[in-house]
Amino acid sequence: MENNKTESKAVKYLLIGISVLFLFVMLVLPLFVVVTETLKKGWQIYVEAVTDSYTIDALMLTLKATVIAVLCNTFFGLCAAWAVTRFQFKGKKILTTLIDVPVTVSPIIAGLIYLLVFGKQSILYPYLQKAGIQIVFAVPGIILATVFVTFPFVFRELLPVLESIGTDEEEAAALMGAKGWTIFSKITFPHIKWALLYGIVLCTARAMGEFGAVSVLSGHLRGLTNTLPLHVEILFNEFQYVPAFAVSSILVIMAVILLIIRSIMEHRGKKEEA
Repeated sequence: MENNKTESKAVKYLLIGISVLFLFVMLVLPLFVVVTETLKKGWQIYVEAVTDSYTIDALMLTLKATVIAVLCNTFFGLCAAWAVTRFQFKGKKILTTLIDVPVTVSPIIAGLIYLLVFGKQSILYPYLQKAGIQIVFAVPGIILATVFVTFPFVFRELLPVLESIGTDEEEAAALMGAKGWTIFSKITFPHIKWALLYGIVLCTARAMGEFGAVSVLSGHLRGLTNTLPLHVEILFNEFQYVPAFAVSSILVIMAVILLIIRSIMEHRGKKEEA
């Protein structure tokens, strides 16, 4: 028994040590480098970099694309999860598989696909041009790319929860005369609210950091189609390392805020379940 306990302790500390080392190398060290490089030349340079007009434009575009993507995918994810778990129809497995495509396809490939669909070589281009709609190398393309890469997050968080709670309570409420919206708001939503919020947080985090698909569709027009990740890339390629790290710190701060929100939601969700 003592040997088993000794072995289990050794395994425990070995696994903890590997985890801590991995987190230090992959997370803590890069964040430390970002902070030190950001403040390398003082606060004045940092403030100038983060308040630069191009940085502000990139931040606003990032927030705009993120908000629209989150709204679209929240609505879609809720509808799709409800349809898959509450109705029987042919092609259900195909639908769920297609929803997962953005996770498996490289974002750069996704950007190229949209470039082919909406670019000058597309059969849709003349019609879009007549309607005065520009998607490639414009803000609509940025939004489409962001929506695509964040497609499955809300759906995937809601699906297992809706499957686990079943339909008994909803059917009982319907038999008692409750209408659709009442059933959803009073019975279904309390069960799924934390999963929904968690999916929204994941979707937001993914949208803010998207680079590949956005890079292909943006055209890198500074002040017009550059999001924050693209702006960081441009500064870095121009050897403006301190401003690049300063701008990247904005993304780090937003990511930390999202992590705090996620932790709070997880804590409250577990507290309610208990």
